[in-house]
Amino acid sequence: MARVISTIVAVVAIGAGFAITYVLRRVPEKPTLDIDRWWGIGSKPREEDVTIRIFSIDFNDTMIQDLKQRIKDKRPLTKPLEGVQSEYGINTIYLNEILYYWVEKYDFKGRAAMLNRFSHYKTRIQGLDIHFIRAKPKTKVNKVLPLLMMHGWPSSSKEFAKVIPLLTSRWQNYDFVFEIIAPDLPGFGFSEGTNKPGLNPVQIAIIMRNLMRRLGYDKYYIQAGDWGSQCGTHIATLFPDEVLGFHTNMPLSSRSISTYKLLLGSLFPRLVVDAQYVDRIYPLRKLMTYILREGGYFHIQATKPDTIGVALTDSPSGLAAYVIEKMAICSNRDQLDTPHGGIENLNLDDVLDTITILWANNAIVTSSRIYKEGFGNPEVNLVQNIPTSVPTAVINFKYEVLYQPDWILKDKFHNIVRSTTLDIGGHFAALQTPQKLVDDIFAATAEFLKYYDDKNK
Repeated sequence: MARVISTIVAVVAIGAGFAITYVLRRVPEKPTLDIDRWWGIGSKPREEDVTIRIFSIDFNDTMIQDLKQRIKDKRPLTKPLEGVQSEYGINTIYLNEILYYWVEKYDFKGRAAMLNRFSHYKTRIQGLDIHFIRAKPKTKVNKVLPLLMMHGWPSSSKEFAKVIPLLTSRWQNYDFVFEIIAPDLPGFGFSEGTNKPGLNPVQIAIIMRNLMRRLGYDKYYIQAGDWGSQCGTHIATLFPDEVLGFHTNMPLSSRSISTYKLLLGSLFPRLVVDAQYVDRIYPLRKLMTYILREGGYFHIQATKPDTIGVALTDSPSGLAAYVIEKMAICSNRDQLDTPHGGIENLNLDDVLDTITILWANNAIVTSSRIYKEGFGNPEVNLVQNIPTSVPTAVINFKYEVLYQPDWILKDKFHNIVRSTTLDIGGHFAALQTPQKLVDDIFAATAEFLKYYDDKNK
């Protein structure tokens, strides 16, 4: 009798598993979206401004002097507890050293000039002034491939300053080179934010797609990380015929089936992921502990970004502490026992560029709102559950925020043509390991081209 009951239970369990898998694998219908939705102030005018204007970055003297004076006038910072480095958050002794450098040694004008080496433009897309870098190759090659590069929080197109010169130059044995279009997402960097609710990553994806069409590109490649990767994923999902290849350094499948497989994999982790990378995702208890420890900022920005924004808008010292601490963790989460907490994996001037751009444009609130708009949004959830067949290449750096093996990623990306996992680097790959990122972009694009060559034979 016991055997019969056990058999019945096993059959029911297996049947339930298949039923759950079937339900979770169901693909929803692609939504009908307004690709001209107006995000500007007021209502949409009869005629839109479609001009493309030259733009130059300027850290003006008034802003610089105000920033420096605010830092000099700050209240004394509370010192870390005895024996504590960065375990409680930013080490304020170390922070004071950075603030001193920012005031006394950071070259505001020189850094702006460095960024102005590139050609900068602005154009109005769906009511918002969008800033972008457009970098054309300086060497003659037969194949010039348009590449849309998108950053995440708290960055801007500045994040790509080290890789753009490499991507626009002849590289090794490749017979192609890139033309780079690197925009600031709406509300980030020098791009205008909206005064209307609802500008989630799906809607931003539409804006980015419309920017590319404004520039004359009907087909193009995409490279992106963080929120930019989410936007790039949505472009590949909604406009698959326009994306020739998608390269991401933060690959993520948010489909319901992927969550189920993540949990299932905890029972047999070595069947899910290569043995050498098991510790990047299992045991789940360790992963959840890390997320709980480091996810507080995410929860704040996904619920009440405007509140924390008041403090960060008013204090450059507070803004620096907040941004540096998160950039540090995402560059090396294993260095909490050091005063720098991981930030020394990045060049200090690069970090201060990011913070200065946030401060100069008063962009901390408008950029942080993407968490509120994107987290748990029904429109986003629906599009996330639709897979894409666009040729995709993924690269996983060691200290990326989350790691998913290809077994899970293929739920979303049905056509992964290249997958790379490295034992170095972190979330800000273009700043921390630019050469590795560029190597992989070229190699991935070669795979994209080969894919189409094979398909057309």
